[in-house]
Amino acid sequence: MTAAVPQVSRKKVGKLFYRIQEVSRMTGLKPYVLRYWETEFPELSPAKDHSDQRRYRQSDIDVVLAIRKLLYEDRFTIEGARRKLRDEVRAMRHEEAPKPVAAAHIPKHAAVEKRATSDESMHKLNQSLARLRREVNDLLGMLKG
Repeated sequence: MTAAVPQVSRKKVGKLFYRIQEVSRMTGLKPYVLRYWETEFPELSPAKDHSDQRRYRQSDIDVVLAIRKLLYEDRFTIEGARRKLRDEVRAMRHEEAPKPVAAAHIPKHAAVEKRATSDESMHKLNQSLARLRREVNDLLGMLKG
């Protein structure tokens, strides 16, 4: 009889990073399995910190859960799961790609409007980058702490 695999909530928690032991407990997989999957699935590549510890983000955990489902529930082989995961990632990227707009369909007065929107967008982008910079500096301060 096989042991029940813990179900992981896909709800985002306040943490940015998880260590391999935490991911192991969350997914019901042994750390050596997670390390092995990193060698077999290019989509699974958690960052490493200065002490070479793996730092899994929520997106990495989602990939682990997808691989676990393909292997354990859908009964794919490693090679089959690798292909299926690669195809799913490609399909997701294709769906997210912005659709190009033909320039011929943009009215002449829209050029001025577009420039104003572009200036506004640049301002918002700069604000977002400043906020991100502050968050990174806060994180660095906590790590040095």
